[in-house]
Amino acid sequence: MKLSWWKYITIFLIYYSVLGGLVFEVPRLPILNETVRNLYYHVPLWFGMIIILLISMINAIKYLKTNDLKYDTSSIAFAEIGIFYGILGIITGSIWAKFTWGSFWTNDPKLNAAAIGLLIYFAYLILRGSVTDETQKARISAVYNIFSYLIFIPLIFVLPRLVDSLHPGNGGNPGFNSYDLDSKMRMVFYPAVIAWTLLGVWISQIVIFYKNLKLKSNEE
Repeated sequence: MKLSWWKYITIFLIYYSVLGGLVFEVPRLPILNETVRNLYYHVPLWFGMIIILLISMINAIKYLKTNDLKYDTSSIAFAEIGIFYGILGIITGSIWAKFTWGSFWTNDPKLNAAAIGLLIYFAYLILRGSVTDETQKARISAVYNIFSYLIFIPLIFVLPRLVDSLHPGNGGNPGFNSYDLDSKMRMVFYPAVIAWTLLGVWISQIVIFYKNLKLKSNEE
């Protein structure tokens, strides 16, 4: 099967960011040390999650406008991959926390807000599974999807900045751009954000294809 140009770019960026993140030299910062390499994986996963969940919400809005079930299929597919990215973000963040903060989980506002946000999206999946009528399921979940995203963004970006937080850029802590970081890190970090986001879109398209295939087989 022939791949489109952006998929070749995705493959290249994934290899580049993964290998570069492991091999390229990083600055020796107090406490962080080699764990700063997780910046190439943990943070891009969260960026990708935010963008993928945004695409899911946009498709939910399109469904409400058109009542076309293809947008509902796209919305749930992107939501599932966004949630998967969120889980990976929690896992990589917990590992990072263990080495830098001494525990896999701390009573940190951003960690707790991220967990609450994912629980909101888990409820979205449960809601879809509890409704049998396809049209009703699509409409209810579309509305829920929109409100979920509008709640999730303030939870992880606004709330942690209003209270004390261990995360960089929150609760008075400087962001990574304020640290004396080697500029070479940006050569891996920015491509990693693009790579993981494009990979999430690619996987979502595969999920959409199989959902449509399953729907077509059920109709037959």
